[in-house]
Amino acid sequence: MVAKLHDDEVEIDEPLVERLLAEQFPQWAGAPVEVVTSSGTDHVAFRVGTDLVARLPRTERMQGQAEKDVSWLPRLAPHLPLAVPEPLAIGVPGAGYPFTWGVYRWLEGEPLDLDRLADPITTAQDLAAFIRALQRIDTTGAPVPPSDDPFSRGTPLKPRDAMFREALDQLRDEFDTELVLAAWDASLAADTYAGPPVWVHGDLMEGNILVANGKLSAVIDWGTARAADPAADVMPAWWLFEGDSRRAFREALEVDQTTWTRARGWALSLSMIAIPYYRTRRPDPTPGEHPYINGLLNDFKADN
Repeated sequence: MVAKLHDDEVEIDEPLVERLLAEQFPQWAGAPVEVVTSSGTDHVAFRVGTDLVARLPRTERMQGQAEKDVSWLPRLAPHLPLAVPEPLAIGVPGAGYPFTWGVYRWLEGEPLDLDRLADPITTAQDLAAFIRALQRIDTTGAPVPPSDDPFSRGTPLKPRDAMFREALDQLRDEFDTELVLAAWDASLAADTYAGPPVWVHGDLMEGNILVANGKLSAVIDWGTARAADPAADVMPAWWLFEGDSRRAFREALEVDQTTWTRARGWALSLSMIAIPYYRTRRPDPTPGEHPYINGLLNDFKADN
């Protein structure tokens, strides 16, 4: 059984996936089904045999990614230097499961772990090249961020201001609040993107970037992909890299200072708001030692 992260999640396990496959895709029935332990927070992934993966949304709010993937990933893939998921089929509700879901070609690779890479700088440059290629793709008809979701990547920071300050107030004994607020206010002052929206992935974190044979091989989980502010895909600078690799990523991405500052505010707010939220649900690292926040604040001090 897959443990539920939130109260509104449905229970998803291997027998359920086996029943869904038998009912809807008999050509794949009988293949061994095994949960992918690195599944994200939005979907649960199950390896089906050796060549397939089934991805099932955990909640109603996450439903619809399979349909989006079928529509857009085949259009994006030819223009990108790394592999992306290849959707093969969309499943419908059944066997007691209430949402649509997807079957994809299995992509070999392990989640990115910078400490295990021989050349982090080349990795940073390769990811920047992927992002730049994605940004060059025509956005005609592309999905856009929902206007009523302050957590939607690639949108202005200002709607998050009250949530950010509330979270910081709860953590005031654990952080240099003056420094945190200075970094946040600087990001708000840079919250001025008026250029054309570009394609962004929006969630370029360790688990969504695969490595094979020591090199980047694929980018998965495109649920937050849309046409939006390019700052959304600058956040890996702090999520993934540090020191020389962060500088290499920034240089290869050719990002301007305003976008860099805005992206830093997005990464800072995501980390800060998440700490009190997840603290009530599962263990979290000691906030004062949170690597993202330390890296963000050190970067802000270096820039100022």
